[in-house]
Amino acid sequence: MERTAIDRSAGWGPGWAHGLLGVIIFSGSLPATRVAVADFPPVFLTSARAVIAALLGAAFLLALRQPRPARSDLVSLTVVSIGVVIGFPLLTALALQHITAAHSIVFIGLLPLATAIFGVLRGGERPKAAFWLFSVLGAATVSAFALSRSGDGNAATAGALLMVGAILLCGLGYAEGATLSRRLGGWQVISWSLLLSLPLMAAVMLCDLPVSWSGIGLPAWIGLGYVSVFSMLVGFIFWYRGLALGGIARVGQLQLLQPFMGLVLAALFLGEPIAWTMIAATAVVVGCVAGAKRFS
Repeated sequence: MERTAIDRSAGWGPGWAHGLLGVIIFSGSLPATRVAVADFPPVFLTSARAVIAALLGAAFLLALRQPRPARSDLVSLTVVSIGVVIGFPLLTALALQHITAAHSIVFIGLLPLATAIFGVLRGGERPKAAFWLFSVLGAATVSAFALSRSGDGNAATAGALLMVGAILLCGLGYAEGATLSRRLGGWQVISWSLLLSLPLMAAVMLCDLPVSWSGIGLPAWIGLGYVSVFSMLVGFIFWYRGLALGGIARVGQLQLLQPFMGLVLAALFLGEPIAWTMIAATAVVVGCVAGAKRFS
């Protein structure tokens, strides 16, 4: 398959459009996980979402008659599976038993930086020095805003360590998947990665079924549906395509907007107010994304 060329033009082209759609979809992931993990065991939630998404991905691969990946691609697909199919969902589900979704935003703000670092290590990208300045400034802005919203907080050390591990694995999975997407295609990479992990995830799911189904409320089912279909599959179709077209480090900076999009969703669906600090922080972050794009 022909290798996808990275678009380094000054405009906000297809890579950025796909990446932005991916970020919008991912912005509901942590709130949905927080709702779902209230009734579902975290290990079951992680495995069930992977199984559901894998079955959908397998249906797409079969219907569109996609060729099997080469043996040389199996290592990269395994890395993607460990990073975004197993590691990030499991560690965040475990962490959200100890910390709130607001606290988790602190760590999500570090994801673009982690993605950029792994983009250099695994994707061979070489952003300019000014890029790292804007990237760090954006991460610091998101973290400061999230901390200001979380108050004193009583987040457990275990929750914080779990989130750090989740961010590192996710950044690795993003970079590895984006590099592979340039040859296989974005939706093919996540579908094959899901299928690769299906036997393990199905076994784990069956071993960790909820004790009782009667106590699981509708919000938890909706949360499971969202993270299975959108967070685990649909979002990656756009996200990996965006990273492959626009560059891992460059388009990865769009993740800085994810916490603010999540807060907008909370305002629309939960009636939470939007403070002026959110508007100010968003303006700074947009500037950082634009600066990182300019100097990447």
